[in-house]
Amino acid sequence: MTTLPRRSLLAAPFLALPATARAQGADWPNQSIRFIGIFPPGGGTDILSRIWCMKMAEITGQQFIVENRAGAGGNVGTEAIARARPDGTTIGLASVAALAISPTLYSRLPFDPERDFTFIAGLWQLPNLLIINNDVPARTVPELIALIKANPGKFSFASSGSGTTVHLSGEMFKVLAGLDMVHVPYRGGAPAHIDLLAGRVQMIFDNIPQGLQSAREGKVRALAVTSAQRSALAPEYPAMAEFLPGFEIDSWGGVSAPAGLPPAMVQRMAALSRQALEAEDVKRKYAENGATIWPLGPEELAAFRRRNEAAFAPLIRASGARVD
Repeated sequence: MTTLPRRSLLAAPFLALPATARAQGADWPNQSIRFIGIFPPGGGTDILSRIWCMKMAEITGQQFIVENRAGAGGNVGTEAIARARPDGTTIGLASVAALAISPTLYSRLPFDPERDFTFIAGLWQLPNLLIINNDVPARTVPELIALIKANPGKFSFASSGSGTTVHLSGEMFKVLAGLDMVHVPYRGGAPAHIDLLAGRVQMIFDNIPQGLQSAREGKVRALAVTSAQRSALAPEYPAMAEFLPGFEIDSWGGVSAPAGLPPAMVQRMAALSRQALEAEDVKRKYAENGATIWPLGPEELAAFRRRNEAAFAPLIRASGARVD
């Protein structure tokens, strides 16, 4: 009998993993899948993630269990994705916040967006919606700008966390309009929304699903969307670019996994994701939540992330926003 050195014995299970994963890649998933949601339950990205997970469970016959790991603008959950075993049993939300904004915003990150992930598929794009507390005496974007300029430092805008598009939308508003406002970060969109309704903060560039519902119920006042054009879901609201040329920020979400997944498994995941996004009920539910289907493949999503990081970097530096 051949005896392996202790170091070889410890390494053997991990050395065997890639070959095992390759053999199983073509039949993924063959057990329950953990999907890490990087924001708290109830927010727009959580809703859209769960719609996709339910359709994937229907298609594959396996459970897709959403585990919300919120914090640090999505970085806590994103780190959990990066640190998971690369065997296909753990996937999660690839978000603009953690993967395109945080690399510039944060002085240190516990993961490398380029090195630590396998990018699987794009899922959606959606704009944010500027909503204000009903007690704020402004009914248009120009009126709001004038009000803030007349009261420097007295207005605050909430966000779902530093480094989210909700945060960067507010920073872009400050830079392009020349405003003095205070940023108040929360651990997700839902708690930020609660404080907006209570009047503890005056405004938020919320993900459009939750913001639009509150506006149409009369709980808040909506003023504009952050996409380059008006949203088909809410065409009654102007685009911020109509008042501040060059204003454009869209949130995006996709599917990521730890680095090192076998190519056959990645292609299987991407193909099933495309099938889920082509389902009519998914298209309808995404549209109802203000999202546009975004069926990027693995290489396309990885390349888009790099371009998006480069596009956000100058805005972040100009805003002076920094998290140590």
